[in-house]
Amino acid sequence: MSLQFGIATVSLSGTLEEKLRAASAAGFDGVEIFENDLIASPLRPRDVRAMLDDLGLTCMLYQPFRDFEGMPGAMRQRAFDRAKAKFDLMGELGTRHILLCSNCSPHALGERNRIVADFQQLGDLAASHDIIVGYEALAWGRHVFDHRDAWAIVEAVDHPHVGIILDSFHSLSRGIPSDSIRAIPGDKIAFVQLADAPKLDMDLLYWSRHFRNFPGQGGLPVEAYVAEILATGYTGPLSLEIFNDRFRGWSADLIAADGLRSLCHVEDAALRLLDRPTAAPPPPHVRPEFVEFAVSDADVPALEAMFGSLGFTRTGIHPAKAVSRWQAGSVNLVINAERHGFGHDFRLAHGPSICAVGLVVPDRDAVAARAAHLGIRTVDDSDAPGNLAFPALRGIGGSLVYLIGEGEAAAMWDGEFTPTGAPYDASPLAIDHLAAVVRIEEYLSWQLYWRSLFGLQQSFQADVIDPSGLVLSQPLQSPDGALRVTLNASEALGTLSSRFVEHNLGGGYQHIALSTPDLLATAGHMAGKDADILPIPPNYHEDIAARFGLDDQRIAALAQANILYDADGVGEYLQLYSRAFRKRFFFEFVERDHYQGYGAPNASIRLASQERYKNAANDPE
Repeated sequence: MSLQFGIATVSLSGTLEEKLRAASAAGFDGVEIFENDLIASPLRPRDVRAMLDDLGLTCMLYQPFRDFEGMPGAMRQRAFDRAKAKFDLMGELGTRHILLCSNCSPHALGERNRIVADFQQLGDLAASHDIIVGYEALAWGRHVFDHRDAWAIVEAVDHPHVGIILDSFHSLSRGIPSDSIRAIPGDKIAFVQLADAPKLDMDLLYWSRHFRNFPGQGGLPVEAYVAEILATGYTGPLSLEIFNDRFRGWSADLIAADGLRSLCHVEDAALRLLDRPTAAPPPPHVRPEFVEFAVSDADVPALEAMFGSLGFTRTGIHPAKAVSRWQAGSVNLVINAERHGFGHDFRLAHGPSICAVGLVVPDRDAVAARAAHLGIRTVDDSDAPGNLAFPALRGIGGSLVYLIGEGEAAAMWDGEFTPTGAPYDASPLAIDHLAAVVRIEEYLSWQLYWRSLFGLQQSFQADVIDPSGLVLSQPLQSPDGALRVTLNASEALGTLSSRFVEHNLGGGYQHIALSTPDLLATAGHMAGKDADILPIPPNYHEDIAARFGLDDQRIAALAQANILYDADGVGEYLQLYSRAFRKRFFFEFVERDHYQGYGAPNASIRLASQERYKNAANDPE
């Protein structure tokens, strides 16, 4: 049976009432009431309890209770007076659990016997109110900052109303081994709080207060942490406690929905680590099968000319729809110029754009079931009329993600298209990665989507310098590298990414990267077909000649073909970009030689080159 899921009110934006409604709408079982949220609310504690009842929520925890243990003299009695007042308030709220975080006061004494005695007395007071005190080791606590020390204290206290609270951020930010949790009996874990975070080298308090995010959005091993907790026999709630500046300014409903998805994801991943049954099928092996472009009748000749210049051939025509199939190597592109149906509606909303991707999975129904478990909606013909007869999920910017079963792709092409008989280039061209731009408030949300549903793994985020501001770029890829996605977002309004989102009326796929074993040869073929390639300035090639020690002949060849170059000590990476179609999307061609990145050092060069054409007729503005 799944554990109960909670979220701390501090994780969400808005008033306390708005936070509670968002948590309920997302499907949480309960909330942690953050003290400041209650203090700032006009609702009395009994009114909050009534609202919780009406919304189908419980108050799982009241928090935080600070600066209690080890206080000297009169400050000790004051700490107990504060505790009694909080216990009385909790009775009105209807909650039995309180978070007591390790003392940060400069007055706190670190004498272990004194701390244990304080907790024993507090346990007796808690018992008189039928309350469980959970002791949490803050990563920046004055004397206790490691959950192993907190457990040693709780164990010495040996009181049925005093337990330990485990918080993934406080443990993992300090690099405390998660297997140390095995020493704690599950029934002594009073509560579990979860948070992920990007890996940053900064003050722990600042890192915690500004950069936490949901499990599946950061770089901490939260899944393994939760697995160790579940292995103890813990059956209490898993709850989210997130401090994040951006979350506080974004929609509470969006953040709450992502929060619940993150808990479904982390519980599933932890159970798999323990080889225990889970409620969802596993993340699938996946590879891209096609990319679909929605355009108008008027756009078709220009797009067909672009595809032809890039080496693609029209190999199939739909017998009843204005839809065609284009091939090169293993890459399938679909032009949809229908005047009705999903593609038509998508184009009206977003302009000429990439409206769908098709992914091959071992069992499409199993992936659809996993999506449902994660709260990812499957669309039907009423949502996306005229779409393929395969399960489709709502994707980035309202696009579709088609799920095609292994072995079904050939029958799909044969059933949907009449072959033209035209030969196509069968050289080993393949989809290397899909590059999407999203609104900044959806940047972490879409990372969670791809990571939780398809098991994509995160590599290091790149901070890309656009001439008009900073762009965040997060690569994700499947363990075997068959599916790669990069997500890009910017808060600067003038960047290419922000302009794309504005003109596209939301996020979407900005470019498709195609891999070839010989980019110079591919570039030569495209030059022979007058492909519109993005020019790269001579200064760039002079610079890489000096940086990488490339010989004159090779530099001349790269410069003539407008190819960008990078090397990472393991392998090389070559890149070439097309100009954009109708200011909407463009193509990248790459050659990988044991190189695992995405050419991040070259991104600013590409963006500067694109910026020079933002006022031209066929630019990527």
